[in-house]
Amino acid sequence: MQKAFSTQTKLIVVALAATAFSTHALAETANVSIYGKADLSFDVINTGAAANGAAGMSKNNVSSNVSKLGFKGAEGLGEGLSAIWQIEQQINMDNTGGNLGTRNTFAGLKSDSMGTVLLGRHDTPYKLATRKLDIFGDSIADNRALLGAVSGKSATASFDGRQPDVIAYISPSLSGFTGAIAYVNLNEAATGAAVPGTATGKGSALSLAGMYKADAFYGSLSYEEHKLEHVVGNATGAKESAWKLGVGYDIDALGLGFVYEKSSDNLTAVTAANRFGHNAYYLSANYKMGMNAIKAAYGKAGQLGATLNTGSNQFSLGYDHGLSKRTKLYAIYSRISNQSAASYGFSQTTATSINGVGASPSVVSLGLQHNF
Repeated sequence: MQKAFSTQTKLIVVALAATAFSTHALAETANVSIYGKADLSFDVINTGAAANGAAGMSKNNVSSNVSKLGFKGAEGLGEGLSAIWQIEQQINMDNTGGNLGTRNTFAGLKSDSMGTVLLGRHDTPYKLATRKLDIFGDSIADNRALLGAVSGKSATASFDGRQPDVIAYISPSLSGFTGAIAYVNLNEAATGAAVPGTATGKGSALSLAGMYKADAFYGSLSYEEHKLEHVVGNATGAKESAWKLGVGYDIDALGLGFVYEKSSDNLTAVTAANRFGHNAYYLSANYKMGMNAIKAAYGKAGQLGATLNTGSNQFSLGYDHGLSKRTKLYAIYSRISNQSAASYGFSQTTATSINGVGASPSVVSLGLQHNF
């Protein structure tokens, strides 16, 4: 009997210890949230005929779009102050590859009254200012096919970007107004040398945005500047910049959006000023019917500097069929009409969606999206 009692006592002690350990482990991980999105589509792309006469071709893709997985958390430090962190990466569900932390990945401090300071990799304020107005965002019909001073249509890189080596501040909401500022520290080389470890070639960047939300209205104004003195061949003062206005308004079930953007550059020693400078705009309408929606958008990019026939426009039409609050089926048709010297392609597949300069690609995309 005594032996049995002793055995029972040991079992109870072990059970209590295990419970205490699991409770402690749970407490240690309670501030970690796992989230993400699985978004796969079957795309039928026609690359269009090029200006040199090369015939277009039809190609099929299974695209992962912007499927992603993230981890984030916060620790309360008292008096409204929290330490925050996030690790997020894109998951190429249609292929292999990808690295940890390729999307917004940072650590910082958040104050209820003073705002948030972040260090790491993060979307610029310029990008954040109008992303919510793109009704086809992160799909093959994303408006960054023409907007954001697209890479290859600006001096170095796109403005609607996610940059490494960022220090950013985001203010708290003050009567609906939020401000944001970010500095991108890529000034790691001496003047006249290429910036090591970067494909963009920017020396540094400054990005600013002001955003206002009140009931059915949303408005934003943003500005971003890239200093290019540290790019080979550029002289003192070389830079590119862009500013952007965004407006959104909801009328019952109908959501309307408008974005206007203007870019300019001054490469000084390389070429005349404003080689890539141009205007672009985007109009959108999204009509919701319960969990379903009909969407239409039109975007237009103007001539690049003084180079003739370099404009383009994009028309997109879509339908969303909601299966639940987190899952939907969707269908998209989109066409980009390039002028004879333009080469814009769909933002998710730019390099493979066109058949050369002057080609006008089109796509039909059928997909499934699930958020968790």
